[in-house]
Amino acid sequence: MVKPASKAKTKARVTAIFDRFAAAAPDPRTELVYSSPYTLLVAVVLSAQATDVSVNKAVGPLFAVADTPEKMIELGEAALARHIASIGLFNTKARNVIALSKLLVERHGGEVPHTREALEALPGVGRKTAGVVLNELGIAPAIAVDTHVFRVARRLGLSAGATPDKLEADLMAMTPKDRLTRAHHWLILHGRYVCLARKPRCGACLVADLCPSRGLFAGA
Repeated sequence: MVKPASKAKTKARVTAIFDRFAAAAPDPRTELVYSSPYTLLVAVVLSAQATDVSVNKAVGPLFAVADTPEKMIELGEAALARHIASIGLFNTKARNVIALSKLLVERHGGEVPHTREALEALPGVGRKTAGVVLNELGIAPAIAVDTHVFRVARRLGLSAGATPDKLEADLMAMTPKDRLTRAHHWLILHGRYVCLARKPRCGACLVADLCPSRGLFAGA
């Protein structure tokens, strides 16, 4: 059993980590390009196993011609696939985007639903995608666990979870309530630009002195 003093010390450290993230970037947002809940949903679906940069290059021209479910359905799967051919798994993603667009029209009046259950019922939308959408739109606090969040959370000692679900549960429990709506973005951006997979930039890390993994990486 963890001693109360240890719990208090851990809580203080976690609070300090998120306080520093907040001071450096008060309102971080996704780097995906979108202009509406629908285009956000599509962009996040397309970003699976792809970089935000590659998705943004593709969705600019795509959203210029199809930025609603109705327009996407009219565009069709074949034309959509051509628009996103530079993104990995583009055929499967095109199929899913057309299918989810049809369901949005049929079941939700063309609008993106505001519940996790309804979002995850859409083709191509898993827990991570739903979490990003809910969080980015300010509908509900959520921490979507991708490879960056998984790595950073474990290195910072925020969780020892071996699975995304366990790590997500730990983060939701440990993150200060007033930081939950932005925690996902702080962690993912920190992992993308500072706490890199192979050569973390510990010298540039604003929470290095609070990190139990500091010094474990040669050349960091």
